[in-house]
Amino acid sequence: MATADFWFDPLCPFAWITSRWIREVEQVRDIDVQWHVMSLAYLNKDKDIPDGYREMLVGTERPVRVAIKIAQDHDNATLGEWYTAIGTRRHNNGEDLDREMVAASLADVGLPADLIEAWDDASLDEAVAKSHHEGMDAVGDDVGTPTIHINGSAFFGPVLSKIPRGEEAGELWDGAVALAKFPYFYELKRSRTGDLDFS
Repeated sequence: MATADFWFDPLCPFAWITSRWIREVEQVRDIDVQWHVMSLAYLNKDKDIPDGYREMLVGTERPVRVAIKIAQDHDNATLGEWYTAIGTRRHNNGEDLDREMVAASLADVGLPADLIEAWDDASLDEAVAKSHHEGMDAVGDDVGTPTIHINGSAFFGPVLSKIPRGEEAGELWDGAVALAKFPYFYELKRSRTGDLDFS
């Protein structure tokens, strides 16, 4: 069985689209998906980034703390279900990633309401950093999210503007698995065009 270890920050729309692709792949290929937490705020804390992007990241460590608490207290499938709930609210419905929305996303999947207390629990930041490094260090510098380890080979991407469905999702997965076999393969890239499509 092929494996896909997927690192996410609920904030990232590109990770959301790629994660929905992985969910489609689960329907047409025999794969084992494991969900993991990374943090865009942590990733960019010491980087020279535009002021507007830095302002956008303020406070985004808080929903990530909730994610890592779910990862600590519940099984991996539950973490994946919660990511679906919070991602649907954030990306499909356009809701703000605030405390009230995160609390609602917990209720969506029947998680204990007191998990929202992780929002302000800075003691969880060490666990966030550990999970983050487990995913990101293997990929290298100058990358972000989505990050996937495919059969143990770590990649940034695929970056998609639309969610492949059905067998198309499977074919894209087959290509990613094929590339992951080659330890000397590093990058395919082209400029992104067009709007993001979450449908």
